[in-house]
Amino acid sequence: MTERFYNEEQSSLINMDTEFEAIRTPRDLYDALRDIWCAYTCAPRMRERWTKENMTLGQCSVTSFLAQDVFGGKVFGIPLEDGSVHCFNVVEGIPFDLTSAQFPDEDLDYEHVTEQFRENHFRKQEKYERYQYLCDKLHECMKKG
Repeated sequence: MTERFYNEEQSSLINMDTEFEAIRTPRDLYDALRDIWCAYTCAPRMRERWTKENMTLGQCSVTSFLAQDVFGGKVFGIPLEDGSVHCFNVVEGIPFDLTSAQFPDEDLDYEHVTEQFRENHFRKQEKYERYQYLCDKLHECMKKG
């Protein structure tokens, strides 16, 4: 069974960025990231719980900013009960969340959100390094493909 992500059926966006020409839709990006996401790219506070079966755990911000690089649009955050923020993308008015599978038993509120900015997120050097790792690995995949 293929994993699903929030609003996959509505996110048939076309990518105009030739740097990532093999990535035409969020599904293409998701499929590429399935081979890249790992414990290293997971948020450090969640690494002990990261597994290949729950590969999107702790990947939201770095993945959302990478998706923004590919598709444009904006990154938004959903406030969580623990005080953290779960990031997702909106492009051309269409929200999609490549890492929603980490919340199998929760209904996330995609309406009451705040815009997120990489300048704030990447103040944490480790987060920027995880994002850069994803970017580098995605470029490697594109060269192989």
